[in-house]
Amino acid sequence: MEPIGIEPIREAHVEGFHAALDTVARERRYLSFLEAPPLEGTRDFVQDNIRNGHPQFVALAEGRVVGWCDIRRHPREVHAHRGTLGMGIIPGYRERGLGRRLITATIDAARAQGLHRIDLDVHADNLRARALYEKVGFVEEGIARDGVRIDGRFIDVVQMGLLLS
Repeated sequence: MEPIGIEPIREAHVEGFHAALDTVARERRYLSFLEAPPLEGTRDFVQDNIRNGHPQFVALAEGRVVGWCDIRRHPREVHAHRGTLGMGIIPGYRERGLGRRLITATIDAARAQGLHRIDLDVHADNLRARALYEKVGFVEEGIARDGVRIDGRFIDVVQMGLLLS
């Protein structure tokens, strides 16, 4: 098994991040979109994260992006103490402890930046992700019944939160 590094995203990772995001999205199981945005939109997202200090980390196996985790601070002043977490790992790299390494690095960076709360939504049937989130301290705060519809199938969305203080 090759070593997998975790590091802050850089401009050089944009295309690899885009490919990983597209791979996970096209599985049509885990994310709330079914394909990655256009490459330029992904580039804008990453550049904005870097420019504004939103924590975003990537997992690299032999230089290839195989996973990511990001936390975007809310833009409105009354919500600026909060961020929203998104993450994914491509097939073949799951169940290796990589998700925990990614999320821990990203949460630590958010804490260092003074965020007080992190929110996330997870599909109710994604038991592996829910277990990871609970292990790092997230708690279930609500359920959006039939919150997403993929290929005609409705899936509940579990809303979770983590207080950092």
